[in-house]
Amino acid sequence: MHGEYKVPGGKLIVVDVEAEGGVLRHARVAGDFFLEPDEALDAVNRALEGAPADTDAAGLAARIEAALPAGTVMYGLTPEGVGVAVRRALAHATDWTDYDWQLIHEGPQSPALHMALDEVLTAEVAAGRRPPTLRVWEWGAPAVVIGSFQSLRNEVDPEGAARHGIQVVRRISGGGAMFVEPGNTITYSLSVPQALVQGLSFQDSYAYLDDWVLGALGEMGIRAWYQPLNDIATDQGKIAGAAQKRIVGDDGGPGAVLHHVTMSYDIDADKMVEVLRIGREKLSDKGTRSAKKRVDPLRRQTGLPRETVIDRLIESFRRRYGLVDGKVTDRELARAQELARTKFTSPEWTARVP
Repeated sequence: MHGEYKVPGGKLIVVDVEAEGGVLRHARVAGDFFLEPDEALDAVNRALEGAPADTDAAGLAARIEAALPAGTVMYGLTPEGVGVAVRRALAHATDWTDYDWQLIHEGPQSPALHMALDEVLTAEVAAGRRPPTLRVWEWGAPAVVIGSFQSLRNEVDPEGAARHGIQVVRRISGGGAMFVEPGNTITYSLSVPQALVQGLSFQDSYAYLDDWVLGALGEMGIRAWYQPLNDIATDQGKIAGAAQKRIVGDDGGPGAVLHHVTMSYDIDADKMVEVLRIGREKLSDKGTRSAKKRVDPLRRQTGLPRETVIDRLIESFRRRYGLVDGKVTDRELARAQELARTKFTSPEWTARVP
């Protein structure tokens, strides 16, 4: 069995391993990482030999750490990363380059339709009817998007939202509220087969699916990193937040993961704090006293037009994994429009957690 895992911000780890009689046999670790001394690699392989095949990534990492020679230096890999690569091998995980990725980047659409498209397109990937898809959003109206489990009254000031003409919609994924204005936000969704994140913990899957965009930002001169659980940050502040939803395939399909990210290109911080109820407790755990300091716009950090940032993100993905232009099919659009009407604009859904 073969597994691969790129450590976020690090190097690729490749593991080939067999499972015989419920234990690991003949494990071989390779990759483009750096490791000193040379015999440390043999120690890693020996540590995996005979380990119970159901050992989780943390347990495998502990075996590796205990076996490493004194003074071992690792660069671009970690014991935990090796453990994840082993788990991905045993789970028959796939890699980004195993797929023909499709890009959807269409004109502005309503907030409710965006919520519906995420659900419909990911369900199509889950059922095996659609290839893995990168969808870049264009917003047709300003909005507050609240997480699936958030309280509407706790998150949104209705008077502020009405005063500024802000629509409120609830998405299918968890996480926190997003304040969105057309032209000031960059949002994208990845609808990926479950097999791509097989063997990863929930937290590891966030870092894994965000890694490409960290590289793309680096190409634009921004040193960004993944900040658990679901933020992308720089030394000047948070620039993006992610959320996920697992969707089971119908008709025995393989299942899929929706991973969507909102990045602040620019932000009207005064308006945001009038619309969102951002409590002191939430701010205190982010190490800041002001909501205005929590999100640092990409416009200032890149000096590039929003459209250029989007183009560079897309081209970075294309160079890494391949990407062909596609579109929402008529069938998918009809289903999304129905969901937007019956679910995502309904008070029953939007206020399902009052």
